[in-house]
Amino acid sequence: MSRFAEPLSDDGQDGGQGTTPHALTTAQRRRPVGGVIRRGAVVGVVAGLVMGAGASADAASGTALSDPVVSGVTVNSGHDVIVGITHDVSFPVTVTGSDDSGLLSADVDLKGPHGGFYTTDAMCENGTACTMVFTVNAHPASGSDDPVDLANANAGTWSADTLVDANDGGSVFAPNVASFGLKRAAQLTVNAAPEPVAKGAWITVTGKLVRANWDTYRYAGYAGRAVKLQFRPKGSSTYTTVATVTTSNTGTLSTKVKAVRDGYWRWNFAGTTTTGPAKAAGDYVDVRP
Repeated sequence: MSRFAEPLSDDGQDGGQGTTPHALTTAQRRRPVGGVIRRGAVVGVVAGLVMGAGASADAASGTALSDPVVSGVTVNSGHDVIVGITHDVSFPVTVTGSDDSGLLSADVDLKGPHGGFYTTDAMCENGTACTMVFTVNAHPASGSDDPVDLANANAGTWSADTLVDANDGGSVFAPNVASFGLKRAAQLTVNAAPEPVAKGAWITVTGKLVRANWDTYRYAGYAGRAVKLQFRPKGSSTYTTVATVTTSNTGTLSTKVKAVRDGYWRWNFAGTTTTGPAKAAGDYVDVRP
């Protein structure tokens, strides 16, 4: 289970008031995993001090103890992590690498804007990969006083550090080996009217873009965002962009288009660095001669 730091008050990012989790000290973050003692080698630095008197066992065979190599870290299978206001969100983080003796375990720290921080560890499932699961939330636990993990200020680009142990006792620390987006969930609605409508008449297409507010545990209108109006003809599987409309200060959308043929209308929002994408379900309009 991932751990998080209890938040402090701070100004919110991208609207609203946010909170800032405490950053943990190096001593708190660098703890033994599975009884292994950390040697704390940093990627790219040769740990020459392990040779000498303590190297006699390896000297007989003419080989030196090597530190493990981290080849990559993959967060949520390469996708953004998008969090709403009602459910915990769990996602995998996989560390891959190699060592002559095989990988034993890995720590992963996830670091985000305004002091966002999660940490967890896992034993490796094989000699080249270690997978762990992080769980985050932006809502109070039902019937409890548990702190909320995320605030609006924590949304954005996060990075990952990892500390990997090998079966022979070697270890290596790899900072900033991956990045990912931890974003606020968005939702879109659409309504095209009137329906049915005469061919060549005007249709008014309305809707609203909202996103999760991690400070108030509600969805609220997302102002000043460009949203595409798209149309899919009856019998087709492809949407085409017809217009781009900017949301009002309450997140609403409205525009007029001419009715040409039967089909589906929807709004499509691409997302931002702090907010996930959203698409409305298509609203069918019957166009009559």
